[in-house]
Amino acid sequence: MSALHLDEKSFEAEVLKSSLPVLVDFWAPWCGPCKMVGPIIDQLSVELQGKMKIAKVNVDESPNLAGQFNVMSIPTMLIFKGGQPVDQWVGAMPKDKILAKINSHL
Repeated sequence: MSALHLDEKSFEAEVLKSSLPVLVDFWAPWCGPCKMVGPIIDQLSVELQGKMKIAKVNVDESPNLAGQFNVMSIPTMLIFKGGQPVDQWVGAMPKDKILAKINSHL
C-alpha cells in the first residue's frame, strides 16, 4: 500500500472531510528532495494505517491546491485535522523527524 494520490476532485472528500488526521505531501516528479521523501511517505502510510491518512498531491497536476494552501516550495507537508491545516513544514526530513511531527497530532 502506498499513499493516496489526490487531485482537486478527491481532496475535499479525502482530506477536508476525513475523520482521521491527514498528512499531505505536496510534491512533483522533477523535485530531488521529493524523491527522497517519497519512500518514507509510503512507509508511513502502511505504519499509520487506521491512525492517520497519508496523501500526496502532485503540484504540477493540481496547481490550484498548491495555491490554496500557499505551497511555495516543495516538498511541503501539511497536517490536517477536522478539515483545517494544523501544521506545515518545508523540505526533506528523515523519517524520525517526520514521525515526531506527526505524533504530536495523533
